[in-house]
Amino acid sequence: MTVTTRTMPHGKLIDIHRPAPGTAHVPVVLLWHGVGPDERDVMRPLAEAVAREGVLVLVPDWRSDEPDGGRAQLLASLEFARARAAGLGGDPERFVLAGWSAGGSAAVGVALRPDIVGGRHPAAVVSIASRYDLPNRTTGTAPLTDLTGVPETPAVPVTLVHGTADTLIPVERSRDLRDALAARDRPVLLEEPATDHAGVIMTEYDPAAARCRPSEDPGVLAAGRTTARAIARAAGRA
Repeated sequence: MTVTTRTMPHGKLIDIHRPAPGTAHVPVVLLWHGVGPDERDVMRPLAEAVAREGVLVLVPDWRSDEPDGGRAQLLASLEFARARAAGLGGDPERFVLAGWSAGGSAAVGVALRPDIVGGRHPAAVVSIASRYDLPNRTTGTAPLTDLTGVPETPAVPVTLVHGTADTLIPVERSRDLRDALAARDRPVLLEEPATDHAGVIMTEYDPAAARCRPSEDPGVLAAGRTTARAIARAAGRA
């Protein structure tokens, strides 16, 4: 597995996690970090774990403190990933959009409102430790509202991952979306590892640095592997 960093046309950096050398036409995952500005590095432990499953993983920076809440940067990274996937050895037809915390609800927003990206919905979406009752960063609307307030859209499979010990965003937030999707016969799966908001992506929160950092705790790593496998399954790798 190799990791390289590129600058996207709109000026933000993106990490490209490639699986084993020689692999081609592999599934592609675009993985959005949470509300902390330009924190693609926080996602590295999870991105590396997913890449080891034979997936091309792209992790861009974006800033939630932009006037538009980060919308333009998120959508620009989506356009970049789609355009460059084949050249990086990925299969654009097996394109999964994933995100953690604020990035997760933003990903779900794209699945429910593909009109914001020209109707090109992802093959699947994975949302990690997020909430869905507030406006998300891509559509400006709440996913739970979109389910009832817009016409039916293609039923993109949605995988939710949420730690049962999450005190920042309780697991009930994901259960609410699971139930709402299931009530409309939309494909949905919820994984509930025994960890907190940071542990679900193989990290732990460092108060002194005011950010998440990689964890070496065996329980956290096990929980993060649950998340990695869920993403790999969504990409057709398990």
